Amino acid sequence: MGEQADYHVAAQRRRREREAVEAQALIDAFIAQAVRVGLPTEELTARPWSGGGTYRTGVMGWFLRRDRSIGIDTEGRFYVLVVPRQRFGRWRTVTIEPTPPLLQPGQGGRDGETASLETLLQLRPGWSEE
Repeated sequence: MGEQADYHVAAQRRRREREAVEAQALIDAFIAQAVRVGLPTEELTARPWSGGGTYRTGVMGWFLRRDRSIGIDTEGRFYVLVVPRQRFGRWRTVTIEPTPPLLQPGQGGRDGETASLETLLQLRPGWSEE
C-alpha cells in the first residue's frame, strides 16, 4: 500500500510541475504583450481571508481577476492574494510569496471562480489587445 501511495504522490507532483511550466509560458507571453502595448502596472494588494480591508505588498504587476484574488508581477511570478490576517497589516507592507502558477486557478472553488489561466490573461481587467 505504501508504494502505491508514493507512486500517486509522485505522479501528482509531476502533473503539477508540468502544469506550472505550461502556465509560466502563458504568463511570459502575456508579459511580453503587456510591455509591448504599455499596459500599466499597479501595486498588488492582498486581503485577509476573513475580509476587512487590504494590505499593501510593494509588488508591482497586474491583477488577473476582478476580485483581485490572484495576480502576477512584472517578473512573471504568480501570487494568490488572499492571506492570513496580519497584525498591523493595514499599516505596513506585508510580504507575499509567489506560488507555482496554475492552469486552472480556483479549481474546486465555487461556481464562477474557476477559469483557465489563458482566459484570465485574455480577459484581465483593463486589458485590450492592440
